Amino acid sequence: MDKPLKYAVFGAGSWATAIVKMLSENLEEVGWYMRSVYAKEHILKEYHNPSYLSSVEFKVDQLKLSNDINEMATYADVLIFVIPSAFMHSELEKLTVDITDKIIVSAVKGIIPESGLLVGEHFHDIYNIPFENIAVIAGPCHAEEVALERLSYLTISCADANKAKAIAKNLSSDYIKTKISDDIIGTEYAVMLKNIYAIAAGIAHGLGYGDNFQSVLMSNAIREMKRFIKKMHKMKRNINNSAYLGDLLVTGYSVFSRNRMFGNMIGKGYTVKSAMMEMNMVAEGYYATKSAHLLNEKNKKKTRLPIINAVYDILYDGKDAKKVFKKLTEKLD
Repeated sequence: MDKPLKYAVFGAGSWATAIVKMLSENLEEVGWYMRSVYAKEHILKEYHNPSYLSSVEFKVDQLKLSNDINEMATYADVLIFVIPSAFMHSELEKLTVDITDKIIVSAVKGIIPESGLLVGEHFHDIYNIPFENIAVIAGPCHAEEVALERLSYLTISCADANKAKAIAKNLSSDYIKTKISDDIIGTEYAVMLKNIYAIAAGIAHGLGYGDNFQSVLMSNAIREMKRFIKKMHKMKRNINNSAYLGDLLVTGYSVFSRNRMFGNMIGKGYTVKSAMMEMNMVAEGYYATKSAHLLNEKNKKKTRLPIINAVYDILYDGKDAKKVFKKLTEKLD
């Protein structure tokens, strides 16, 4: 009989902490890599992450904690990466062990800037991981609601349905419902794009736009997302499924959304730097905006992306948010 696969989570933020909590419901032992020695020691002593989801208490004898990425990559068969995309490259550069036989799961919400690739594509191209050994975790699911054990939904995408089912089973519980998909690339793009649209929703709120406009913005956002993903990876998919539309809505509307919070601050007049400093958290949508813009610019026939372009103009070209959104309102329907 085959031995059960060992799982490890790489990252120490709120989403990483939530995934460790989900896995702990089903596995006898969960590996957990984090850079911070302080965070590791705090968890061992106080049973919770000192900086994120501190209400979640862990049974420390159930956790295999390490500050050594190679130790954890050697230990586990299934490596779940939850490191912000802006820092993935520098973390992966520390790897010296062979991971070609591992199952790689991306819970990262963005493109790796150094390669310009989705996380799954990066592992395939740089580390020779077969696509059937790459999976993606998508929502709609906020870490804060996992901590509260409120009913949430996940979609696990993988070309190998059996692997998707196995990963889904180990993330499932009374408060986590899971489904599987074979749209790895589309799901990963959706996970990235929804953060950009959440920033747009936040900017709109900061500028004083109301619910009526927000509903139009989200309606246009899902259609823009459909155009973008179809251009990048054409296959049959229902953009109204929870992994696409559902994840977009919760990220655009929820008070837990750090990307909406970031956008709200920009709309109120904060600079990008001051908003990031005050949040003390990574807003993945900031980096995703540049990635999406550059990907579209590389296409000979560009996709119409008025919302992404508006967010890019504000965040990267320093244009006035009020004026940019006034023009955007004329492009939406």
